[in-house]
Amino acid sequence: MTAMRRIAAASTIGTLLEYFDFAVYNALAALVFNRIFFPSFDPLAGTILAFATFAVGYLARPFGGILFGRLGDRRGRRYVLVTTLLLMGVATVAIGLLPTYQAAGIASPVLLVLLRFVQGMALGGEWAGAVLLALEHGRPGQRGRNGAWAQAGPSLGTLLATGCIALLTLTMTPAAFQEWGWRLPFLASTLLVVFGLWLRTGVGETPLFEQLRQEQAVARAPLREVVTGHWRALLVAGGARIGGDVQYSLLVAFTLTYLTTILHQPRGLALLAVSIGSAINAVAIPCFGALSDRRGRRPIYLVGLLLAAAWGFAYFHLLDSLRPALTCLAVAVGLAIHASMYGPQAAFIAEQFPTRVRYAGASLAYTCVGIVGGGIAPLACTALLRATGSTTAISIYLCVALAVSAIAVLAARETSRAPLD
Repeated sequence: MTAMRRIAAASTIGTLLEYFDFAVYNALAALVFNRIFFPSFDPLAGTILAFATFAVGYLARPFGGILFGRLGDRRGRRYVLVTTLLLMGVATVAIGLLPTYQAAGIASPVLLVLLRFVQGMALGGEWAGAVLLALEHGRPGQRGRNGAWAQAGPSLGTLLATGCIALLTLTMTPAAFQEWGWRLPFLASTLLVVFGLWLRTGVGETPLFEQLRQEQAVARAPLREVVTGHWRALLVAGGARIGGDVQYSLLVAFTLTYLTTILHQPRGLALLAVSIGSAINAVAIPCFGALSDRRGRRPIYLVGLLLAAAWGFAYFHLLDSLRPALTCLAVAVGLAIHASMYGPQAAFIAEQFPTRVRYAGASLAYTCVGIVGGGIAPLACTALLRATGSTTAISIYLCVALAVSAIAVLAARETSRAPLD
């Protein structure tokens, strides 16, 4: 394995693992957790509570971003990436060993919330390091493509997770899956942790950070420096994330609930649609990242935002047709559009900050906005549907989030051809 390929794989494996864990939870929140951890509520209310626990993972991200963002600019990118990978792996295996509500009562959902918090902290520190590992090692003219490898991790993790759950649901009875089969994906993530550690321990520190260390120019208080000296970049980078985050959570988390609970479609169809869409998303993300190296980050990003707004209204009409082919098409096109925003996003965010505070700045932008973006999106979509009985409110909610991102991208400078530092 060549050095750059290993760096790309090391960058991807962390986000793949962590979004595999998140995607497993997303799917099970809609399919199983509403019954085994919150059994005393009606199905839709139980799903809302399960998604509220899902949101805890997003609420924890800023804590991870603050803690590990500081460490990333003080101790180095590689040090943090190994730590976050271990933390996520331990928390995920522990979820797979949790007792259900029937066995442990209220302690069961409480422990679930605590472990989700640990997962969120790990992911809050992981993303920026994975992106910077590829960007700061790679060539200047390929930053969009290199940063996109970390961005492909979520789709690969989602694809692996939904495929795993689909396989289990096809080979197990519903009773067996609800009793113990749901634990297997969490426990299997141990293999990804071991492989990820092997990759990351074989990658050196990034040249840009090593240069800072040799020049004794490492930031002493990177978080304070970001907030006081780079607040505009923080707003731009964070605002650019909101629309894509809401759309992604709508497509891969809320869709499972809508298809199975509201439209009473087969669980297998819901998982198949998300799997197909995730595969397309994973392939398209590096392509759009590379395209942003040639055409610029802002034009590609803005086109994606406009297409996502239009598709937000067509999406539910296709799902409501109850035709499997149209259901798969709706999710696949939606995730292809998402890739046009997500591909350039890593480089776009990282390029807003100088090297000495890039880890802290990117972490804060990624994690803090995640709460109001993807974190509450499944919960908000479910609540809007329950309150209005219509999906139009959900489409409008998506458009508002996309408009916020469009304003942020328009306010940014084009960074694709500017020096990284």
